Amino acid sequence: MNTSLRPSCLLLTGSAIALTLALSGCGKEKVEKAPKTTASVACQAAGDDCKRFTVLHTNDHHGRFWQGPSGEYGMAARKTILDQIRKEVTEQGGETLLLSGGDINTGVPESDLQDAEPDFIGMNHLGYDAMAVGNHEFDNPSTVMDKQRGWSKFPWLSANIYRQVDGEWQRYFEPYKIFEVQGLKLAVVGLTTEQTADIGNPEFVEAFKFTSPQDEVQGILAELEEKYQPDLVFGLTHMGHYENGVHGSNAPGDVALAKSLKPGQIQAIIGGHSQLPVCMEGETGKYVKDYGRDEPCKPDRQNGTWIMQAYEWGKFVGRADFEYYGGKLHLAHYELVPVNAETKFGSFYPPHMLTPKDPETLELLRPYQRNGQMKLREEIGVAKANFIGERKVVRYQATPLGIMIAHAQTQLPVPADFGIMNSGGIRTTIKKGPIRYRDVLEVLPFSNSVTVAEMNGAELKKYLSKVALMTQGSGGFAHFSGIKMTVDCKAKDVDINTVGDKPFKLEDNYRFTLPSYNAAGGNKYPKLKEKARDTGFIDADMLYQFIKKHDTLDPVDYDRAKDVRYINSRNSDGCGG
Repeated sequence: MNTSLRPSCLLLTGSAIALTLALSGCGKEKVEKAPKTTASVACQAAGDDCKRFTVLHTNDHHGRFWQGPSGEYGMAARKTILDQIRKEVTEQGGETLLLSGGDINTGVPESDLQDAEPDFIGMNHLGYDAMAVGNHEFDNPSTVMDKQRGWSKFPWLSANIYRQVDGEWQRYFEPYKIFEVQGLKLAVVGLTTEQTADIGNPEFVEAFKFTSPQDEVQGILAELEEKYQPDLVFGLTHMGHYENGVHGSNAPGDVALAKSLKPGQIQAIIGGHSQLPVCMEGETGKYVKDYGRDEPCKPDRQNGTWIMQAYEWGKFVGRADFEYYGGKLHLAHYELVPVNAETKFGSFYPPHMLTPKDPETLELLRPYQRNGQMKLREEIGVAKANFIGERKVVRYQATPLGIMIAHAQTQLPVPADFGIMNSGGIRTTIKKGPIRYRDVLEVLPFSNSVTVAEMNGAELKKYLSKVALMTQGSGGFAHFSGIKMTVDCKAKDVDINTVGDKPFKLEDNYRFTLPSYNAAGGNKYPKLKEKARDTGFIDADMLYQFIKKHDTLDPVDYDRAKDVRYINSRNSDGCGG
């Protein structure tokens, strides 16, 4: 339990301050401070009975331990901000907690290559007190997850994730943590979206059970009352915030959780997953449109519960100043403090206006950044033109990039006849010019292994009648390489013409590759089970080797979208667009 307050140096908060920084090569800076936050009139009137504490929070970090190319975000600047807020709160007699809404993993190659070690080491250094378990913590095998937990000097919290031990389902993580702040007993309960079972890598989540957070929290609240009688209960969740609880195809999120409780059972929910600045327009339950970094932010409040989320990537630090008096919790002040984030117009502050980066944090994390950069800078080939990988394109039509990835994955020691690549696994464009290892990992960040499956023609026709009809816009929309067929979107059937340039026959046997994520049922693909085996090759590594072998790549050579023809659809690029 971390309840001590840490020393700090500079006050650099968003709506509270106008920065005047003059940074020199030796790292000195001049800072114009804002007036300190003072207790409310009601809190002052309550005297010693008023307890004041501040909760700081981030979520959906996704590997951003180092600052971006324009100096944006990064843990070093975040440390500067956290230190000064802690200093301010301490001087006013308060205490702080720093919480994370989860999803530390996946998103930046330098982090991914090192199993997010710099991120967890950085979180220790920044003084995180607890984190919710996010769905992207399951992007890796449990052995990696356990290693990451070993690096963490703070608990990973989730009350609704179970794993069997000797035939009995047991919680895999701590369900909650009890903190003492200002003499108050504060219980922080962790909850994770139950949809992790569907959107997580099936290989890595199949050993776990994800129960309903709404059901699980009732038992937790009863247990807390029986064992600890806490003064306050906060939720630390990775479930997502959806306007007025309308979650669509997503699993129920924070609003639904708040509405499922009796008023006052949970006073606040610190969340993540939907990666939004939860700043609300009055009492409408709707978001402020186009939230900008210098605007005030009002958190949501549903059924007496405050709900907060600080966007993503460490762009902001959420700051909630609470006062407790008269037996009730009051939110005295809330803001999203920008960490060298974009302005509302999409630009960045000039260098002389950037929040200074904490030197100690830079020194701690620089070796990790250097290690990652050395490998990522390797030039492995050249693209003669852009290989388009934007979501709005690859999820609606087959592209040379998706087809090339599918083809690269067929190049096993014994090559497969054709390949399948789900569009949701393609995350960005390979731009014209030199191709570096960094580019490969940004395109394929999830480290899926390549699976090879074997079927006879009749089985394959049945399987592809499911896969080839995955609708446009979904992550399951498929790119194919090495097969020609007609897909009837209305009849929900396929007519296969050739496989590997040979006429298709129902009685022949065929081998094909696809990501392990899909072979295990991801994107609602049929589970292959005994029909498939893991090759042990990682998707990004196979693409890396493929590019190195071919050196110069031209999208024209992989422009084979017409090999798969869609009929009885609103357009010729796929079904259901």
